[in-house]
Amino acid sequence: MPHSSTKHSRGPDLRNPLVFDTRDLAPGAARALTRTAPAPEHMGVELARVPAGADLGLEVQLEGVAEGVLVTATVTAPLECECARCLEAFSSEIKVRFQELFVLAADAGRAEDAEADDSYLLDDIGLLDLEPAVRDAIVLELPLSPLCEEGCQGLCVECGVRLADAEPGHGHEQRGTPWAALRDFRADEPDGGEPASGPAGQGIPDGNAGPETTRHRTDAVPDQLKEQ
Repeated sequence: MPHSSTKHSRGPDLRNPLVFDTRDLAPGAARALTRTAPAPEHMGVELARVPAGADLGLEVQLEGVAEGVLVTATVTAPLECECARCLEAFSSEIKVRFQELFVLAADAGRAEDAEADDSYLLDDIGLLDLEPAVRDAIVLELPLSPLCEEGCQGLCVECGVRLADAEPGHGHEQRGTPWAALRDFRADEPDGGEPASGPAGQGIPDGNAGPETTRHRTDAVPDQLKEQ
């Protein structure tokens, strides 16, 4: 399945190893080629890219069909990456396989079919520029979050050191926070400590602590008045 409808805007140059001459490739004929080509520029994503000029290993099969040329290719390319966890630079490799139909641009009807089918175009005389298809296939397979190793621990959130390079037991003393005093607080316990033992906890009376006092009523009836 095609990855993109990228088209070249100028005629292919046969001196470019990514350009193939298919003028003598009749329908039903096939040809297999192995080449090394320099990687084009700007082939990458944020954290992974193929270095411009790096060697691309190509295994290409060209097959003549009624619509044009069917290309089946395997491309191996080196990668320069930055680990998504620890930000360490590291090297890797990518290998992609794709199959694309290249349609003759000289045939207006086939060119329209190419647009509709999201295919690529041959030039007017049958030269095939594989660069757009290689670029699309590789970029779509590049890792968005590459890791230097599967178990990468990343960076210390306190000091930023790479944990793989830190000493065993690396850590930092936890500083107090404004909420630390509330950690053990309980609303039904005074001062967040032991439960009260007053009437609700048997021990400390409600209100202010102190001796119990007795109040005398001034409206009591004197004994003399009771005798009358």
